[in-house]
Amino acid sequence: MKKILVIHGPNLNLLGAREPQVYGRVTLDKINRMLKAQAKKAKVNLVIKQSNHEGRIVDLIGRAKINNFSGILINPAAYTHTSVAVRDAVVACGLIVVEVHLSNIYSREEFRHKSLISPVASGTILGFGAKSYALGLSALLDLIPHLP
Repeated sequence: MKKILVIHGPNLNLLGAREPQVYGRVTLDKINRMLKAQAKKAKVNLVIKQSNHEGRIVDLIGRAKINNFSGILINPAAYTHTSVAVRDAVVACGLIVVEVHLSNIYSREEFRHKSLISPVASGTILGFGAKSYALGLSALLDLIPHLP
């Protein structure tokens, strides 16, 4: 069974309570349950991680290929705009990576308009709330060759 790594970046553990006017009221737990149900239907295994620490995220991406992951679904959150280290890890990992965001980063503050990850990801989905994750996983599964 193929394995997909899902990485939630900083502050996403606060979903449901943090700035609901921007991120909605859906909790990270609910997003994870939705992704697991989608993965079960697609007959793939998900490993889901959340970290507020840049180095931990870099380590997860860096070990993904040797840990036999077929692809990565990532919401780098604030590291989208600031982390050359996360960007470089995405480039170095050699896997298909889909970037997702709950909000439309281009309709927010100007400093959020630049993603360091998008140019090196296979694709980016944003602005659809929790559905961004479902759309991102679907796109990732379509991009991975030879899935059952």
